[in-house]
Amino acid sequence: ISGYSLVVQARDSGTPPLSSSVTVNVDISDVNDNSPVFTPANYTAVIQENKPVGTSILQLVVTDKDSFHNGPPFTFTILTGNEEEEFTLDPHGVLRSAVIFKHMVSTEYVLCVQAKDSGKPQQVSHTYIQVRVIEESIHKPTAIPLEIFIVTMEDDFPGGVIGKIHATDQDVYDVLTYTLKSEQKSLFKVNSHDGKIIALGGLDNGKYILNVSVSDGRFQVPIDVVVHVEQLLQEMLQNTVTIRFENVSPEDFVGLHMHGFRRTLRNAVLSQKQDSLHIISIQPVAGSSQLDMLFAVQMHSGGFYKPAYLIQKLTNARRHLENVIRISAILEKNCSGLDCQEQHCEQSLSIDSHSLMTYSTARISFVCPRFYRNVRCMC
Repeated sequence: ISGYSLVVQARDSGTPPLSSSVTVNVDISDVNDNSPVFTPANYTAVIQENKPVGTSILQLVVTDKDSFHNGPPFTFTILTGNEEEEFTLDPHGVLRSAVIFKHMVSTEYVLCVQAKDSGKPQQVSHTYIQVRVIEESIHKPTAIPLEIFIVTMEDDFPGGVIGKIHATDQDVYDVLTYTLKSEQKSLFKVNSHDGKIIALGGLDNGKYILNVSVSDGRFQVPIDVVVHVEQLLQEMLQNTVTIRFENVSPEDFVGLHMHGFRRTLRNAVLSQKQDSLHIISIQPVAGSSQLDMLFAVQMHSGGFYKPAYLIQKLTNARRHLENVIRISAILEKNCSGLDCQEQHCEQSLSIDSHSLMTYSTARISFVCPRFYRNVRCMC
């Protein structure tokens, strides 16, 4: 407890008694009676041979239960094990290489490190660090090509995470880093540590090929990343049909079924090869394991097929579609729970272009806006 606040009253013995009060603040000053604590108590670390001077090996974590002026900043010192000055320890507790290590020269070092706090008198603690020198990387990283599909309203893409690169390396201790060529950084970014791809706002309609690479410090490997951006037209929303699937997650649909179902759906509903199928959004049905897929079909001439026509086509081809994935329902209007006949039901669809959903798998990522379906009786 760092302090107390007391209210003290003095009362005399007269009749009637008179009194007054005063507040007394008592501050408890800290004594430097706690030593710094390393977490964990001792460390193990590895460094690959032939890494450049200054390579980060380990970050020390130190805490102190005393108040701030008796705790950090800490002073770190290597007491033993660094007689040849192979290591440096900076003021932030980062252990770095001071030489280029060779596995054939030495495979292990043990350092005794001291941390000293800022109190008076100073308190100290010690930890031991075991550093193993391992052979340099012999395997190249491997990465899975990634294709990303983004659906957005016209000129209204807010940006965000659109996918993640999946890369591995057979060298156990390799740390992978990801880079994007500088000329594309005005539109996209790649997180150097985890491979997440971020699109900035305002992407135009079209196809983007990203020059991404992954490195283990020795080998650098290019990764095929293709981004397709499709901008929705307002007219699409008035001519949509919803297919509802049973027992499938959005990620499973995107990764396992979307490509095959899209091909089968095209064969089922397109009257001419020049017609275009547009998958507008996929979205889980709240409180169930079902999934809604919203789509529209654009004629070669530029207009859109009416939902009634598409539903007739879907109904005729339903058996072929279910060879790919089980369909729960085909919806144009969704008036369940409303006491009105089908012909008296009016449906409106709205898109929230600033609420994007990203369904990412190792090979395919699908980014689409959230949609809302509103129905009401006209009778």
